[in-house]
Amino acid sequence: MPFVRDTVTVFQREIAPTFRDPLGLLFTMMQPLLFLFLFGPLLSGNTDLGDAPWQWFVPGILIMMCLSGPMMAGYMLLVELIGGSMERMLVTPLSRTAMLIGRTLKEFVVLLAQSALIIGLSIPLGFRPNAAGVLAGLALLVIFGVGLGALSFVLAIASAPGGELFYGITQLVMFPLLLLSGVLLPVDAGPGWLQTAAALNPVTYVVNAERALFAGSFTDISLLYGLLAATAVAALGLTLGTRAMRRGI
Repeated sequence: MPFVRDTVTVFQREIAPTFRDPLGLLFTMMQPLLFLFLFGPLLSGNTDLGDAPWQWFVPGILIMMCLSGPMMAGYMLLVELIGGSMERMLVTPLSRTAMLIGRTLKEFVVLLAQSALIIGLSIPLGFRPNAAGVLAGLALLVIFGVGLGALSFVLAIASAPGGELFYGITQLVMFPLLLLSGVLLPVDAGPGWLQTAAALNPVTYVVNAERALFAGSFTDISLLYGLLAATAVAALGLTLGTRAMRRGI
């Protein structure tokens, strides 16, 4: 019970600024919305995507939000580390693991809210999701997002007090992961070296699993690969993040 209480306390502390500044939450949605309304229609003439380009594109947009949101979650932790407010939390009896879990819970609650908005806005454009597949896809997104958020916290802790390492690595890693996962365009028609790089990218398997789930293809082998990739990222992130928090930052 103390651990649950500590987790809820940290979660409430982290989620409160989001409720006070809903415009900030909407501002973070600008890039996904621009891709949805300006880039998505351009795919209607792409014969490689078949007759349902929105079924292919919308799950990719959700993965894009997962990369740009939870992966940047460590920014706020870095601000607290630089400003000194995190030191005041460390002298409290709060569980270090609860500090990580509470922050991570906040990130995927925001991610779920943003995903629901994107799905709702894409339906009038022609997106026809499978209801059960959407729920399963959001669950997979949460697992993956939790891992990315925890890894972002680890990077923020390692970057303090300067912060240059955090900004450099996130920008260096995020865009290759995004482009090599086939979120925006299929990589099947690319050169061999590009397809090999995409096969080594764990985000590729999560993207393929999301597309299969949203289409209702529950027997597709890509679901297994996507679940393994998302679980591996989550396990790695939570393990390293908990260890970093317990060291007292």
